[in-house]
Amino acid sequence: MQAVILAGGKGTRLGRFSQTTPKPLIKIGGKPIIEHQILLLRQYGIKNIWILSGYLGWQIKNYCGDGKRWQVKIRHSIENEPLGTAGAIKTLEGRINDVFLVLSGDVVCNFNIKSLITFHKKHKGSLATIVVHANDHPYDSDLIEIDNNNRVTSILLRKDKRHPKNLLFRNITNSGIFIFSEKIFRCIQKNNKCDLEKDILPQALKFGEAIFAYNTPEYIKDLGTPKRLLQIRKDCKLGNIQLKNLENKQKAIFLDRDGTLNQQDGVHDTRAPHFKLFSFTAKAIKKINQAGYLAIVVTNQPAIAKGVISEDESALIFKKLEKELGWQGAKIDAIYVCPHHPESGFKGELPFLKIKCSCRKPKIGLIKRAVRDFNTDLTSSFFIGDSTVDAKTAKNAGIKFVGVETGYGLKDGKFPIPKNITMKRNLNDAVNYVLSLAYFSSINSKTMWMTKA
Repeated sequence: MQAVILAGGKGTRLGRFSQTTPKPLIKIGGKPIIEHQILLLRQYGIKNIWILSGYLGWQIKNYCGDGKRWQVKIRHSIENEPLGTAGAIKTLEGRINDVFLVLSGDVVCNFNIKSLITFHKKHKGSLATIVVHANDHPYDSDLIEIDNNNRVTSILLRKDKRHPKNLLFRNITNSGIFIFSEKIFRCIQKNNKCDLEKDILPQALKFGEAIFAYNTPEYIKDLGTPKRLLQIRKDCKLGNIQLKNLENKQKAIFLDRDGTLNQQDGVHDTRAPHFKLFSFTAKAIKKINQAGYLAIVVTNQPAIAKGVISEDESALIFKKLEKELGWQGAKIDAIYVCPHHPESGFKGELPFLKIKCSCRKPKIGLIKRAVRDFNTDLTSSFFIGDSTVDAKTAKNAGIKFVGVETGYGLKDGKFPIPKNITMKRNLNDAVNYVLSLAYFSSINSKTMWMTKA
């Protein structure tokens, strides 16, 4: 497989950082972004690389050369006039005759490329795979809508730099990384300035082309603004960029939804019109994000099986959840839902969901999925919830549990309250407690290492 690095952007939002230096040459941890990308490609056996540049492209060519010092083959194409991301790719028609990987030159990333390629190959005949993720600024990102099979249904482009406040969305954003079939060249007119996201991919969807989304919580962050650049450099120093690759074990904080993240009276099912986050929820989730934990929601929603709410209404609630968090700079990395209920006799119930499943808490089917999807290390993970069902789930999975006094406050009566249980006032206090445990654990580990040395 060949790779293409799109390195033609001017980076005007970066101000002084990109006035005399093209974005791909801005240094992170002592190396330019583009060098990090080249090394990542080589790590996964991709050694045939095209670099398509424009603005200050001669600097990029001078730095990267032919790639021999990294044991790869690099070829350059410097455009005289901006052709857009799609127009630049069109210039490679006839030079690439198979599927190929595309990286935006301003994206700092470390992800399992092998897993992405495997995902793309499963969807034979597809035009493209878009790498998507939840980020902490979805309001100014291009959003991707997908169905239950990860097929892209639409692309919501930001207008006037950000989406309108009233837009409901899942926090699934375009990362600027793609795999394309060679069919993409037929979708782009020659010598025509056009962009992949704005022009080509939306048009391809209209004509029924199959495009899929590969959703990953791994480290992918665009250089967009000075604030993000500073955060990336901080993450590099802390080792977060490398650690987030899913080849490494991931630590997670599993979260119940109703009564933990959002208000619930403990009697009535949560309905979309009345869905409301606690005032402290976004602050707490943001702390989880910044501490390097995955924020994973695992929730029973038996109201779907009972016919109380539809799957569409349930999806609408999750859109509200992700939108409200996104506008406050927080993100959920994954959501796992059990829609089943084992008992019958409810008006409007859905018979095919009235089953004894392996995913309904306190069973641990949802957590097993997270372990499979994200290489999650349960020994370094935590579960925060408001019910004895949540506490029992954590025990069954071997995860440390912290209860909250909101929602049921562990007074649901489903299971005995565990002895010596840790209870906190709310989610924010619970997260503070978990992070303090992690901090002191790391201090103790360092002390033991120094003592042994």
